[in-house]
Amino acid sequence: MIKRFLNAAVAAFMFTSCVALAADATPPPQPQGAEVAFVSGVTKDLNARFPTPSDAEKAGYFRFTNEDKTGAISYANLQWQSADPQHPSQLWYSVNGKLLGADYSVLKSNSPNKPSLWGVNPQRWDTFRAHVHYVLTGADGKETYGATSVTKFTTAGGDSTNPQAATLVKMGIVKDASQVKHVFLFPAIWDLELWVTPNPTGAFAEANPLVKPSANASTDDM
Repeated sequence: MIKRFLNAAVAAFMFTSCVALAADATPPPQPQGAEVAFVSGVTKDLNARFPTPSDAEKAGYFRFTNEDKTGAISYANLQWQSADPQHPSQLWYSVNGKLLGADYSVLKSNSPNKPSLWGVNPQRWDTFRAHVHYVLTGADGKETYGATSVTKFTTAGGDSTNPQAATLVKMGIVKDASQVKHVFLFPAIWDLELWVTPNPTGAFAEANPLVKPSANASTDDM
């Protein structure tokens, strides 16, 4: 009787562990189940509304990164709580101005656990720590992009919840506040990324073999 109980307990433990491991496993980059409809709908909608960077800018997005190692340049609208699939927090474009993909965001302050939204596997949501981004404009009008930690920004006397150009001057990042076009808090979020241009590897893959980064692509996204 004791042996039978122990065998049953071990079996139950192994089953529970396997279920937990399966739930935590990284899903494949190809959409699964209900994700297929989500990706299809988002791809059609975003390509229709935001085919070029100028369309994104008209809707309140602005560029805040260099071209990254995947060939993507990110635009944000500072709306970090995506209400629905029609409202991504970021859009990505190629150096030639082609829409590549999008990010959706959920504030970690609103959701301690990974989001369960739109039929997407919660394991697809990654996390970002809070940090401060800035966009600078040179005398020639050329923009440059960068970021700093919340710790460094606040140590310089800045308020990360309401960042100001004057703090970047104190940090020695710029000589004059007039050089700062944007400075903003990128809050702690859950983040979902997907490609809305064809990707044979899968819409949720990190890279896209059909997108060729330019020679100027960065190894990071600043």
